[in-house]
Amino acid sequence: MPSQTLRRAVAFLGVTALTGLGLAVSTPAAEATPRPSSTAILDWNEVAGQAALAACQAPFDNPFHESRSYAMAALSVHDAINAIDRRYRSYGATFEAPSFASTDAAIAAAEHDALVAGFRAATGPFADCAPAGIAIIEDFYAKSVASIPNSPAKDAGLRAGRRAAAAIVDMRAHDNSDLTLFNDTYDHGTAPGVWRITPGLPFAYAENWATVTPFALRRVDQFRSGPPLSLTSARYARDVNEVKDYGGDGVTTPTKRNAWQTEVAQFWWESSPLMWNAIGRTLATKKNLDLWEQARLFGLLNMALADGYTSVMDEKYHYEFWRPVTAIRADGDGNPATTADPTWTPLKVTPAIPDYPSGHSIEGGAAAGVFIGFFGTDHVPFSACSVTVTTGNGTCGSANPIVHHFHSFTGAAAENAVSRVWIGFHFRYATEQGTAEGMKLGRWTAEHLLRPTR
Repeated sequence: MPSQTLRRAVAFLGVTALTGLGLAVSTPAAEATPRPSSTAILDWNEVAGQAALAACQAPFDNPFHESRSYAMAALSVHDAINAIDRRYRSYGATFEAPSFASTDAAIAAAEHDALVAGFRAATGPFADCAPAGIAIIEDFYAKSVASIPNSPAKDAGLRAGRRAAAAIVDMRAHDNSDLTLFNDTYDHGTAPGVWRITPGLPFAYAENWATVTPFALRRVDQFRSGPPLSLTSARYARDVNEVKDYGGDGVTTPTKRNAWQTEVAQFWWESSPLMWNAIGRTLATKKNLDLWEQARLFGLLNMALADGYTSVMDEKYHYEFWRPVTAIRADGDGNPATTADPTWTPLKVTPAIPDYPSGHSIEGGAAAGVFIGFFGTDHVPFSACSVTVTTGNGTCGSANPIVHHFHSFTGAAAENAVSRVWIGFHFRYATEQGTAEGMKLGRWTAEHLLRPTR
């Protein structure tokens, strides 16, 4: 791919406007409660998000490598502290570390080694950004290790973390994540309903991610959704007209979207791994989870998120269903209840990936499914902020962040899903199917992985 196209690829959803601004993924002040005696897992999880922002992976462009790195780190931590005091089944290597080993040291070494390996695996233009993210990881690691007094406990903890991470990194060494994300020679279709290259983005994105080895799932199509809607159906016409009415940019294209709906569209625009890990930190704090519970929660969450991306890329390029931006501009879908608008423009630039099902919705469903399985209930009130909401100065870390409040995990997943209609990216059916599929994936992961040993 020519260098100019590579630069456009990195910026195709505006990542250059947000990276380098020091945006941290903060737990909203409204959720502040006493935290566990050690905050090492939560601190490292937040730093991983900051590193992903610096590495051009978050908040938009490469949630694929981002989710993989988070999963590798979370599983490494899980296995490291369970080697010290085994409460849950290991994911990778099963070994015993001295009971006196420092858990903070084990967490630091596990996070460092897994995250550095994960960020180094980024391909294409993201490889150029990776050093900036790795620098953040290295700096936090040095400070973390320096804060732990020198002792046999520290040494034993570092050895446990390194051993656990080495096992996970080795397991993922040949998982196909090194394949190119950009295909600028993709042979897209021209028939009604068939996905076409996104206007202004001359490539197909993440096609190869369908071949990446899952973390938890037995096979990539384990929870595959059924086919998309028929172009001649009444439901399809309703979906087209809904996105046409509510997903426009309000400049080139008039929109019926109100201020709240615009805020929702922008609020959930950020990458799913970034958002749902921030929510995970909020929940871990609110529920005062101990280190082992935290490690299991983030291990389950990030496996489900990573597998959600692998699953959805398999589906998207299997069905190759066209995006609203193509469907609304096109003439000749055979449905008398739709009319073409050749200048229709979505609120944000549509990702260069087929429509069905919605990956963002699968991610939201997967996170909700994990949380329901982990906590044993859907009804846990919590709040969240966003790094991409652009109303006033409302991002996380600002003086007055915009905070959305939820009474349930499914409620948050539903808002996440409908945001993709109001931003102009997806038909509603794609979001509904995606959420349902993600919920199955998340519940299954929580039920089958990292189970208690006592």
